[in-house]
Amino acid sequence: MNNKLKLFFAGLALTALGYGCKHKPDSSATDYTITPDAGANYKAGDKIDIKVGYPTGSKVDSVVYLLDSAKITSSKDTAGISLKTDTIGLGIRMITAKVYADGKSNEVTTNILLLAAKAPARYTYKVEKVFPHDTAAYTEGLQYTDGVLYESLGEKGHSSIRKVDLNTGKVLQETKLDTQYFGEGLSVAGDKVIQLTYREKVGFVYDKNTLKVLNNFTNNVGPEGWGMCYDGNKLYMDDSTNRLWFLDKKNYRPIGHVDVCDDKQQIDSINELEYINGKIYANVYQTDNILVINPKTGAVEQVIDMKEIYPVASRPKDRDWDNNVLNGIAWDAKGQRLFVTGKKWPHLYQVKFVPAP
Repeated sequence: MNNKLKLFFAGLALTALGYGCKHKPDSSATDYTITPDAGANYKAGDKIDIKVGYPTGSKVDSVVYLLDSAKITSSKDTAGISLKTDTIGLGIRMITAKVYADGKSNEVTTNILLLAAKAPARYTYKVEKVFPHDTAAYTEGLQYTDGVLYESLGEKGHSSIRKVDLNTGKVLQETKLDTQYFGEGLSVAGDKVIQLTYREKVGFVYDKNTLKVLNNFTNNVGPEGWGMCYDGNKLYMDDSTNRLWFLDKKNYRPIGHVDVCDDKQQIDSINELEYINGKIYANVYQTDNILVINPKTGAVEQVIDMKEIYPVASRPKDRDWDNNVLNGIAWDAKGQRLFVTGKKWPHLYQVKFVPAP
């Protein structure tokens, strides 16, 4: 969801709140102002001073302050409040003051962008080993489990889910999707494999051993289906924006979210995901970067520059390299090995991340 839509829907939610007050609502709040100014940036841990400007001569009974749709506090003091941000989620946050004065109620709203407290650490990589990868595989999801790679392939008419032998690149099992579906991210969760689709709003559940379709589900979370991973308790998915959704592992419905930000901006186009030792590793679509994200806050803690892992000079000239980009992260927990690849790349790389010089 883009930022304008976020603000629009947040505004709808706020105007629906009444708090059981007996004052008659007044749609005109043109004489009221609020600080901070809309779009102001803060970092996690900063204090935000919220102050309402009132029309001359108004008699204020009380002010109710809200963050998004949740009440922060109420006060009869018109001096304003200070909001601590150390426990607030990152991203665009709506601040509303609902003012009860002169027998009427008025709302005045602003928004802020809350960013990570500090800049992410910078890393690069070392290639430890190179494996073959199918150049017809438009990789959307990748996971290494029980000695094999589970891979989800995209593109309509070519989408599938498969098991692949790491050492040879040979396809061991494959289930093709109907031609109307564009396959996206996947995650092995227990004895099942969950696969998203791009814009079709459908997810598929497969038997892990046979890759037989067990059932499907409606996926209306976010504008699109992109990447997915699993932490043993809940699933994570992204949707083309900077949002990471938490999904119930039983019914695949949303149970929460965080917004991904570094210390300067929101990071959109979070794509293929992998859960590794309490952190989420994510490709950023059409970039050479992999992010390490704190799933509790959405803060980007590390950025790994993967530039030239598959050198441009060595790529065939007849391929669509704007789309055949870095995308695919898999973790071998038992062997402590990390693998990366890209869409239709000829190689899958075992890598080690190291601090940038």
